[in-house]
Amino acid sequence: MNNTTFPRFPKIYLIIFLVALISACATYFQTQYKFHEKFMQGQLESAVSILDKDKKAATNNHRLLYFLNKGVVLNMLGKYEESNQILEQAYFYVEDVKANIAEEALSLVTNPMSKPYKPEDFEKVLLHYYKAINYIKLAQYDEALVECRRINIKLNKLNDKNAGRKNRYRKDAFSENLSGMIYEASGNYNDAFVSYRNAYETYRDDYKNFFGINVPEQLKEDLIRSAKLSGLREEKEFYEKEFGLNYIESSENSGQLIFIWNNGLGPVKDEWSINFTIIKGSGGMVTFANEEHGLNFPVYAGEDNNGKSKLSDISFVRAAFPKYSERPPYYYSAEISTSATTKKLETAENINDIAFKTLEDRMWRELGNTVLRVALKQVAEAQARKQNEGLGMVVSLANALTEKADTRNWQTLPYSINYSRIFLPEGEHDVTFSGYSGSGTPTLNQTFHFTIKKGKTTFHTYHTLSGRGR
Repeated sequence: MNNTTFPRFPKIYLIIFLVALISACATYFQTQYKFHEKFMQGQLESAVSILDKDKKAATNNHRLLYFLNKGVVLNMLGKYEESNQILEQAYFYVEDVKANIAEEALSLVTNPMSKPYKPEDFEKVLLHYYKAINYIKLAQYDEALVECRRINIKLNKLNDKNAGRKNRYRKDAFSENLSGMIYEASGNYNDAFVSYRNAYETYRDDYKNFFGINVPEQLKEDLIRSAKLSGLREEKEFYEKEFGLNYIESSENSGQLIFIWNNGLGPVKDEWSINFTIIKGSGGMVTFANEEHGLNFPVYAGEDNNGKSKLSDISFVRAAFPKYSERPPYYYSAEISTSATTKKLETAENINDIAFKTLEDRMWRELGNTVLRVALKQVAEAQARKQNEGLGMVVSLANALTEKADTRNWQTLPYSINYSRIFLPEGEHDVTFSGYSGSGTPTLNQTFHFTIKKGKTTFHTYHTLSGRGR
């Protein structure tokens, strides 16, 4: 029996442990609060300055989020080339990052925050949305289309990887829709028709069922028009009948305005915990069970030299998981208007809903590894207590400090992406954006001035950051 007395801790060490514990409980959003405060207030130059003051931001485990956040802010500042330069770094980082065996092992006994941030599937996709918008604003349509194609390639790879349990977010309707807009703006009406049709089918088959988004009326009009401009008479008549719409000829002297409204801010990650009972099996297998949530799944935990389960010293575990907290936008709806016409801005992408569904799909795939990680840490604590109570206390404190869900996420994304198209005569035009926070009169009126050119398409993006909560 070990009679070694474990030394008592001075009070200062206890204080340090408590401070560290409080710090460990902070979410990623809380650690980045100064940046987000300036960003949400629309003080974009100050937000960039805060990012750049963190000398380790571009090299630490969170560096991808530094690239993504800075790319968004630079986009909103109209610095499109700079934004794409930083977002290209994000793209190559996502493509090149490989699993590090040492980091994977460390995360197994600590928490996922010890590894470089691995973005959610939809975050990988929206990186290309911002790059495409930057190229559009620079009138580099071919480069913008490359980004749209990268979205489809990315989603195909992700779906192949998750073939056993496919994501509900498996196609991106808005990227196809945006591709159609770009093709049409460059005069390639046949490819525009194909992209619009792909978008329509994805809205109809996936987005309506999984994310509650109907086919935008604007897309229906665009699909019919592109069929007409491509000389596809049968397709034009088919979709006119399908939608109950008729093709409307635009004036030869007109140009187009496509207004894209990024509304609010997407969710932030928090954490929650679940208790699991451990049911030992044979051959190193155990089953983690939770009756409240109806969870029951087997995991291989391994055996010791005596043929006993490595988890034989513990009977239950409490594991932390990431969860999203919604940030409802202040504006429920919006429209754009001129002296002659008014168009509703329709939802094309509900990033909030996609985020929740994507995380839920991923959690089902990774639940076993998360619980096993916690169980192994508790085994180490139990073995330490057998040797020395004081040592066990240290391990227990270490477990408390490190048992944490990965609460990192791309927190400058909008809640939703909305859009509409207006045909306008060539010349100077004032277009008013009206945002509604409830029924009745608009609570925001913002007027923009545009120079419309005959036969040309003008793209404009506008991000309202106001929210109703966090």
